[in-house]
Amino acid sequence: MELQVALDCRDLSEALAVMEEIYPYVDIAELGTPLMYNEGTRAVREMKKAFPDVKVLADMKLLDGGYDIAKIAYEEGADIVTVAGVTNDSVIARAVEAAREFGKECFVDLISVDDIVQRAAEVDALGADCIGVHTSHDTIAGGNQAPTKDLSRIKAVIKRARTSISGGIKAEFIDDIVSFGPDVVIVGSGIMLAEDKRGTAKMIYEAIHG
Repeated sequence: MELQVALDCRDLSEALAVMEEIYPYVDIAELGTPLMYNEGTRAVREMKKAFPDVKVLADMKLLDGGYDIAKIAYEEGADIVTVAGVTNDSVIARAVEAAREFGKECFVDLISVDDIVQRAAEVDALGADCIGVHTSHDTIAGGNQAPTKDLSRIKAVIKRARTSISGGIKAEFIDDIVSFGPDVVIVGSGIMLAEDKRGTAKMIYEAIHG
């Protein structure tokens, strides 16, 4: 099980500062979609240069240009690129192709997918390396909003891909979330907005790694 920290900020300097604070209590540094929009793939290059032993995920949520755009991120050093599960099969298949070419990983995010069970099975067959359930930031109202039931549903049909869980994950709920057995636990605001980011990351990291 791995801890992925969603660096949901706009500036690369802020993302690097957060990583300095929480390192080494992070397995995957997620360059959030706002950061990718604002800084471009140079953010991938600079993050990988600063933390070469941490996996870097470019959260692009690709809807088109699966091979060509994923290739750009992989060439800059990304270990993982995300594709939106709502896109068509050919985009996912081409992104997987790019991942294989570079020896990297393709992650498919099921956010906004209506039938996550059917789509998880389809995406698994297309060769995705990790498939994630995700509670939208815009719908989180407080408390434990992690989509644990959705995680259980897709785990029942996935045959080869790893699974991840994201959305509303906080330190106080981590033991319950871990009990559902995701391969990757993604934490954004639960760490980014914490007063003690390092202490919170350490607590979650240790719970995940047992």
